Amino acid sequence: MISFNRPTYTGNEDKYVVESIRNSGISSDGKFVVMCQEWFEKNLPCLRAFLTPSCTAALEMCAMLINIREGDEVIMPSFTSSSTANAFVLRGAKIVFVDIRPDTMNIDETLVESAITEKTKAIVVVHYAGVSCEMKAIMDIANKYNLFVIEDAAHAMMSKYDGKSLGTIGHLGCYSFHETKNYTSAGEGGLLIINDERFVERSEIIRQKGTNRSNFFKGLTDKYFWVDIGGSYTMSNVSAAYLWGQLELADMINQSRLINWNLYYQQLESLQKEGKINLPYIPPKCIHNGHIFYIKLRDSKQRAELIEYMKNHKVLTAFHYVPLHSSPAGKKFGRFVGEDRFTTKESERLLRLPMFFGLTQNEIIMITELVRKFFHQ
Repeated sequence: MISFNRPTYTGNEDKYVVESIRNSGISSDGKFVVMCQEWFEKNLPCLRAFLTPSCTAALEMCAMLINIREGDEVIMPSFTSSSTANAFVLRGAKIVFVDIRPDTMNIDETLVESAITEKTKAIVVVHYAGVSCEMKAIMDIANKYNLFVIEDAAHAMMSKYDGKSLGTIGHLGCYSFHETKNYTSAGEGGLLIINDERFVERSEIIRQKGTNRSNFFKGLTDKYFWVDIGGSYTMSNVSAAYLWGQLELADMINQSRLINWNLYYQQLESLQKEGKINLPYIPPKCIHNGHIFYIKLRDSKQRAELIEYMKNHKVLTAFHYVPLHSSPAGKKFGRFVGEDRFTTKESERLLRLPMFFGLTQNEIIMITELVRKFFHQ
């Protein structure tokens, strides 16, 4: 059986995890936490980087940092994880969903401005499959209306838009190191990226349970106090040690995934030319990271048939998000603005094929041969 996903593991992680366990400082802000954060600040680059327990936690911090209040509105796509919306709903915001582009599955930048009201506080973009949204247009709109832009870059480590790393373009950015992502901190984990000086000091307070504990360890105060809202938003040193083992090999992991992504594309391009499927589209300004390889079928019925066919041949595939606006919570906490031309239709066509570090080229050839046989049987 070829599984849909296997967590990234190189073997380089072991020595650092053992070192972190044997060190007395296994909780937050230990040696490996600091090393990882400095790596991101240098290599993305960004103003500041803070490891968190999850991308969800990083998004929740964003909602606090931009002072989301009851009645504020936040614009985002409906084709995303519930975490993207929950972070702002928890602070009292109303979610305003707009349609996606069918080519990239990202928010349609041409529809954002018409969704803005006097209550709009922020635009949250989601870089689906590690492929960038049209960030220039979105930043121009945000600047025009004095709105915050938050990048949900959960899929997008090592991806770029017009030469800039995703997550570093908006005011704030969030990454995921969940076991399904290209890099993992032992199954769970996240990263908050600060690109605006206004948020640096307060982000340190919020992630330390609302205290000025960070200043205490810098020697700036003789004791620390509860000074703001916050939570326990730090990553353990053990998890960071696992992640550090992968960051040392970040380029190798990235190239391996891109090679496999490109092989998938080459093997299935003939089916696209025949009009049987649609393949992912990468816009000219975008450099992606091979996070997801998906195909689009005729409809949900055909997708279900292919999922069953592949399973019967010992290959696991998966659909992705059910649009949030069609869910009970989405109807309660949000509204869809404009016509749902593509969000529902395209989400019901999309099927993800196995993609993980260690997937062999022979396995990809076998998978793609099965897909071709399904259409030619």
